[in-house]
Amino acid sequence: MGEQPIFSTRAHVFQIDPATKRNWIPASKHALTVSYFYDATRSVYRIISVGGTKAIINSTITPNMTFTKTSQKFGQWADSRANTVYGLGFASEQHLSQFAEKFQEVKEAARVAREKCQDKTELTNPALSLPSHQVLPSPIISSNGPGEDKLFRSQSADVEISTEKERLKKMLSEGSVSEVQWEAEFFSLQDNNSKLVAALHEANASVEQWKKELAAYQEETEALRQRVAELEAQGTPDSSSDNNKEELSQSLEELELLLKAKDEEIQLLKSQRCGRWEAEGEREETLQKLQELEARNAELEQRLQLAEQSLAESLAHRDRVHHEVTKVAEIMDVKIFELSELRQGLAKLVESN
Repeated sequence: MGEQPIFSTRAHVFQIDPATKRNWIPASKHALTVSYFYDATRSVYRIISVGGTKAIINSTITPNMTFTKTSQKFGQWADSRANTVYGLGFASEQHLSQFAEKFQEVKEAARVAREKCQDKTELTNPALSLPSHQVLPSPIISSNGPGEDKLFRSQSADVEISTEKERLKKMLSEGSVSEVQWEAEFFSLQDNNSKLVAALHEANASVEQWKKELAAYQEETEALRQRVAELEAQGTPDSSSDNNKEELSQSLEELELLLKAKDEEIQLLKSQRCGRWEAEGEREETLQKLQELEARNAELEQRLQLAEQSLAESLAHRDRVHHEVTKVAEIMDVKIFELSELRQGLAKLVESN
């Protein structure tokens, strides 16, 4: 009841895994309020964070604690009393800096409060204020003798061991944070690589499909050229010439529409290639494929123009042949008429003779 909050912020709270001492365990799914409290009755400072009805963090700050920034938005400190390491992930570097500065201030205040407490203890206990040569003999020392010295040395060794353990815990926690960061970067790179591979496969599938369609168009164009050559070889009109002309015109129009659609798809692929492929080698390979497609498309258009020109020449030649045949037929009709008249005249002369 005597505690008052002196600073509050929001952060994602983590605790070190007690089993492995390497991995971080999130304390909640969302960011929590983390506050500094001051207990005036005991003159202690604490960091408290509550999730629902459970105290996630209840850490008493001591002068030997250290808050370490392990990244731009992550910091941690070890609490030997709770036998754990707490980690906080902040929304920005500014929030982390404010929390670290407040930690240093509170740590200094805790040191000052401890020194005041020790001063008060010395004042209330006269035996502690005596000079070293006037200290009253202790019955514990006189009764235990050399065993007490062993007790003091074992306590000193325990303190050294606990200090070494804290140092090792700090090193392990810093290493775990770096490992978490590298794992996050690895997963991010792996995700980006998967997206690039999927985009490349999709582009390769599209290129293969366009190759097949272009091959089909080339075959159809060759078939049209063969039909035009057959018409040229015939050189005489037949009853199905008009139907063939309509079919050829329709086929050419369909080819033009398909070529136009493929041009639009190629342009769309060219506009999207910069956003899909970031790797230089993949982009150059795709650009080369696009250039080959454009070259083949241009070649196909040229062949189509030649086919149209050949068809036009064939039609013109057919019209000329038809016109000449018509003239020849007319001349033959005239000659037949003249021959019939000559026959009639000869017949009359024969009869008269």
